[in-house]
Amino acid sequence: MVTNLLIKYGIAREGNPFLANIAGDFGFMILKIVGVLLAAFIIWDIHRRYPRIAFWTACTFLVIYFGVVIWNLYLLFNGL
Repeated sequence: MVTNLLIKYGIAREGNPFLANIAGDFGFMILKIVGVLLAAFIIWDIHRRYPRIAFWTACTFLVIYFGVVIWNLYLLFNGL
């Protein structure tokens, strides 16, 4: 949602070249939600056989996405 706001107000642009064409559209949000659900399912599947690897993978991605959200919020509040 923050990325959509940033793109809508022209404060930022989508860094992923595969998503740049649909960034800011409703389809963008759907694709992001489906991607998160797919990643969660894959990590859950890995967890059944390799729980420690799944845990550290989930933690790593959580930190990365937390960084992206903080960066987007920084851009949003400094750009408005």
